[in-house]
Amino acid sequence: MAQRPDTLETALLMVELLRRIPRGRKITARELHQQLKDAGFERDLRSIQRQLEILSEHFDIERDERSKPYGYRWLERAQGLAVPHLTPQESLLLQLAQEHLKNLLPARLMASMDGFFTQARRNLGDSPDTALERQWPHKVRVVATSQPLLAPTIAPGVLEEVSEALYSNHWLQLDYRNAAGKRRQVKVMPLGLAQQGPRLYLVCRFEGFDNERSLALHRIRKAEASTLRFERPAGFDLQRYDDDGRFGFGEGQRVRLTFQIEKEAGFHLAETPLSRDQQVREWPHGWLEVTATVVDSAMLDWWLRGFGEAVQNVQKTTTVEKTKESE
Repeated sequence: MAQRPDTLETALLMVELLRRIPRGRKITARELHQQLKDAGFERDLRSIQRQLEILSEHFDIERDERSKPYGYRWLERAQGLAVPHLTPQESLLLQLAQEHLKNLLPARLMASMDGFFTQARRNLGDSPDTALERQWPHKVRVVATSQPLLAPTIAPGVLEEVSEALYSNHWLQLDYRNAAGKRRQVKVMPLGLAQQGPRLYLVCRFEGFDNERSLALHRIRKAEASTLRFERPAGFDLQRYDDDGRFGFGEGQRVRLTFQIEKEAGFHLAETPLSRDQQVREWPHGWLEVTATVVDSAMLDWWLRGFGEAVQNVQKTTTVEKTKESE
């Protein structure tokens, strides 16, 4: 007589495996082992391999034995493991989340969610009941506010290592080449990850320094997460770093900005002001005078220059304090 599963945990383990086996690509036992370990299932690799052998015999799961390590995936005709409580609306939300958060969540967390994303896509399949949900991604779009650019190429493995070190508060060893082409080996404390248009930036502190810098991920040639942990600086806040204009190449210094702009070019500033204290006055001959307190930065200068001759008489008066958040 076949031996019954000894614990409920074994059954749960099999369910977790079924959820994490993808449909469009193959996954190895080692990859599944790591995902399950991250989810709290402490089983050795051989146990996972045995469970996969059993599952491939009783479910529509393909085991590719042409080379080692073996790869596993659901067959296209298979229904997979249904998640009955995942509504069409929840499936749509997961699909949108996968697209917009793929670069902002730790790589292993995204990988561990692969089963949910696959099920969400299946739930939004060809059923007439989900037609409206399938149409929604074609009805909404995030549009560019400047000239669209293609995303730069990030070296293989860099995003995964960076996000892992950032998630775990581990030191990160980088092979980095700056914008001037100078290449160096650096050890950094990863503190934040930001997406600016098509580019990703790592906010970090170099070993031996107490100030933050932003490194473009596409200029990192190689990254390796260390096993050494660090204490995250209590005084660092990514929101404040952004508010200080650091991603716009500023240092947090506020200025009282005044300029004149042609009414047609500056009309949108009445709807989307530069700051809460912005003031706009009508000037003769179709001009406006705009005054606002803003963070001084290179991005501000680029923005002003973009109007060409439609902007004139730009004046900046330095205020005593930096941004309120950095006091």
